[in-house]
Amino acid sequence: MAREDFAFFHPLRVRWAEVDMQGIVFNGHYLTYFDVAFTEYWRTTGLPNVLEQAQAGQELFARKAVIEYHGPARFDDILDIGVRCAGFVRSSIRFLLEIHRGEDYLVSGELVYVYADTAVRKGIPVPNDWRTAITRFEKCPPSQ
Repeated sequence: MAREDFAFFHPLRVRWAEVDMQGIVFNGHYLTYFDVAFTEYWRTTGLPNVLEQAQAGQELFARKAVIEYHGPARFDDILDIGVRCAGFVRSSIRFLLEIHRGEDYLVSGELVYVYADTAVRKGIPVPNDWRTAITRFEKCPPSQ
């Protein structure tokens, strides 16, 4: 995707604890970076946070995570992590993520969350107000 396709970026500086002996980010940390950026994306939309979702008994459960590496991030790099909603299905939401260091495209990924009733642990329809809020937030409305 083009950087311009993302309505949201979150900056993050690579910390010493996240790199290996060569000063390169250990691969598992990219999921944490995705999670941090996704949390900030969600906060920006104004939708219920995880605590509010838990109180309501209806939450987003992680269903799928994909990472594709294009180049390494290194200690003390400042990364821009883009998050974009790619679409909705009845009970799930798909997000695309990219990590950039300046003009360098380093990592791409996908996260899929299922909206579920926590009592029965089954998917339920994503609320229409959530769909509306996310669609309004995005530069390009997600496909259905």
